[in-house]
Amino acid sequence: MHVLITGAGGHLGRKLFNALESDSDYTVSGIDIRPVDHPDIHTADLSDDSSWISLLKGVDVIVHLAGDREPSATWASAIKHNMDATLSLYHHAVAMGVSRVVLASSNWVHGDKRFTHEVLNSAAPPGPVNAYGMSKLFCERTGAYFAEHHGLSVICLRIGWTQWTHDNQPGTHMAMGRWGQEMWLSDRDFLGGMRAAIDAKDISFAALNLMSDNPGMRWDITETRQAIGYSPEDGSPAKITVGISLRSMLQRLFTVRLPSYFTTRFPDW
Repeated sequence: MHVLITGAGGHLGRKLFNALESDSDYTVSGIDIRPVDHPDIHTADLSDDSSWISLLKGVDVIVHLAGDREPSATWASAIKHNMDATLSLYHHAVAMGVSRVVLASSNWVHGDKRFTHEVLNSAAPPGPVNAYGMSKLFCERTGAYFAEHHGLSVICLRIGWTQWTHDNQPGTHMAMGRWGQEMWLSDRDFLGGMRAAIDAKDISFAALNLMSDNPGMRWDITETRQAIGYSPEDGSPAKITVGISLRSMLQRLFTVRLPSYFTTRFPDW
């Protein structure tokens, strides 16, 4: 099976590229916006040129990890590097006979649920709170369109937190308190989830959580297990200190309770 990885030189892309390259079941190639010192990782901007389209010839599955990955992404960047680039990728994938796109979506699709108690799964209504989260929701919904109308299999993985630091080990150093810790995704489970999505049979469209099996987390991975056979090997409960609890209370006060109060009391403001 030929797998092409976009963003193959990035934090997650290179981990996946190296893992698949060492597995004889796969032929792997890649695209990255920056030059990468590897003969099979090609330089191209998916949103800006057409030089990469020919690289899709003979590809079975695209793992689409490229894009602006920052929650603080501007609207201009989110539109260009996430929305426009992904829409173009779907279009050319269909034209070149690619059978599946595995999309790196994000937990930020449910960003508004941080201070609630809702279970987070495919039935939970989306609520992105920034341009990045909105761009990922757009990529999911256009993926559903291409699955329904063009026969392209699209699996969107709402990827948890794989850290660049601390050897990607969970703990109180992680930002966003309980929310951040509970979305932890180990390197081993990231690779296992990606392989499961690449190899899964008979899926037209799915939007699935991809976190490790963290006790007490609100992200439901039952659908991920059932749909693609994901079998996480790691998991870690959140460690909540007094400082983390106080910061969470203050953040909830200023992001939820006070805005809601003023909206209710002063609707014309």
